Amino acid sequence: MKTFTLPGTDLTVPNVVLGVMRIEDKTDEEVRTLVGTAMDSGITFFDHADVYGSDVHGCERRFAEAMRWTSSEREQVVLQTKAGIVPEGPYFDYSHEHLVRSVEGSLAALGTDWIDILLLHRPDALVEPEEVARAFDDLAAAGKVRHFGVSNHTPGQIELLRRSVQQPLVANQLQLSVTHAPLVAQGVAANMQALDQSISRDVGTLDYCRLHDITVQAWSPFQAGFFTGVFLGSPDYPELNAVIDRLAAQYDVPAIAIATAWITRHPAQMQVVLGTTTPERVAGAALGSDVPLTRAEWYEMFRAAGYTVP
Repeated sequence: MKTFTLPGTDLTVPNVVLGVMRIEDKTDEEVRTLVGTAMDSGITFFDHADVYGSDVHGCERRFAEAMRWTSSEREQVVLQTKAGIVPEGPYFDYSHEHLVRSVEGSLAALGTDWIDILLLHRPDALVEPEEVARAFDDLAAAGKVRHFGVSNHTPGQIELLRRSVQQPLVANQLQLSVTHAPLVAQGVAANMQALDQSISRDVGTLDYCRLHDITVQAWSPFQAGFFTGVFLGSPDYPELNAVIDRLAAQYDVPAIAIATAWITRHPAQMQVVLGTTTPERVAGAALGSDVPLTRAEWYEMFRAAGYTVP
């Protein structure tokens, strides 16, 4: 498992992360097996959110109940959580009061004294950067959160926050897979008239994050689109799966490792956020961290996924 120092922090992190948004109905043993498999594979970074689960903090609570880590065990892992979504309304709330209350709820649910990284969970159209800054300052001063970031934010939205927020924004969690790759695809086909791929929908988010040392965390790395089903083995992507299967045989890894490697091969040094609760898939995906796809192989997958390479 490849690791790196997360820019803006002193954290050594793997480039594959385990997301645990689907563990609420798992038994203690199932959660321990899932997490144990991840850790055996070198994954020591776990991604949470206050809204994961049927109740607020549900998955965070289930995780802690199953793992029951000692203080020394807790120090060996990175716990990241997210705040800002209020499903029953008002839908998004980046007020000082809500962010602080959410973090305190996450700390209690996770049974920990600190959160390593707190992300703002999708943009709030009514964001008041001064409120966010005040919340971040209070949480940092109290030792409750060590580092901060965002998810699904554009460069302009990040710049608006940075005008008030003093702490570095160290991560931006964004949807990315080889079949859902507008972050990458637009730049490849820039300035090509009448080609949909050339239209900029994110104002250069990937390049912006690279320029500002913000680590991109790729969520839904195996989804064909926005929760439309996985592309691996799908009859909708015969050419792509043929390429993936050939590369999997060549590198002697499962297909899911090749899908992971397409993201980890990118020089932006991104993290892949796994959403599966199947231990075998976690172990298989983790192998992609060390697969050295060539440039030709990377672009072959990109083309096979349906993107234009001029």
